Amino acid sequence: MHIEPGLVTGAKALLGAATATTAGLFTLKLAATAIREQGIASLAVRSVIATAAVFTFFEVLPHHPVGVSEVHFILGSTLYLLFGAAPAAIGLALGLLIQGLFFAPFDLPQYGMNVTTLLVPLFGIAALARKIIAPNTAYVDLSYVQALKLSTAYQAGIVGWVAFWAFWGMGFTSDAFASVTTFGLAYMLVVTIEPLVDLAVLAGAKSLKGLKDSGLVNRRLHVAAA
Repeated sequence: MHIEPGLVTGAKALLGAATATTAGLFTLKLAATAIREQGIASLAVRSVIATAAVFTFFEVLPHHPVGVSEVHFILGSTLYLLFGAAPAAIGLALGLLIQGLFFAPFDLPQYGMNVTTLLVPLFGIAALARKIIAPNTAYVDLSYVQALKLSTAYQAGIVGWVAFWAFWGMGFTSDAFASVTTFGLAYMLVVTIEPLVDLAVLAGAKSLKGLKDSGLVNRRLHVAAA
């Protein structure tokens, strides 16, 4: 999902800064809610764990350049289910920043676009989760279909944003369409894997009852909403 250097340049790149700022402000709103629900210490710890996980996803898991971007196993729905929306958003933003600062400085000019591509789909699946998961269902009890819907929505959101940035930078050319299509087809293959990862992680979390009141995970992971 990294936008290739040089794809969006000049004044057009300012849009990425604007969208990232908006996403950042919404993350602060989510963080305030998370603090009210589980306290600032829990938010901080969950954010640190999520950041470490994101950095690992980017640097350790397989990732390959395809079309206008790269295919990564970001596991956005997994992060959301385990840690909640605010820690997942903070983890995605900080993990991406750490990668750029220390391992891929050529990605820093595209940081605003890349962070927007990661965060807006996360906000989308947070809204989707409220619609497809009953209030009396803890996340550890999700079905495969529910996990698949969340994963598909997140990956589709990433593909949509990458396509937007590609067309914004390149215009609606045949090369742009070909590159976006190639990337989109490759990226949606992640959907065949991520729901299984979600269910495996949730099954492991279900067996670890000690996490329930630890503050290390999202309270909704083990406890149904009130």
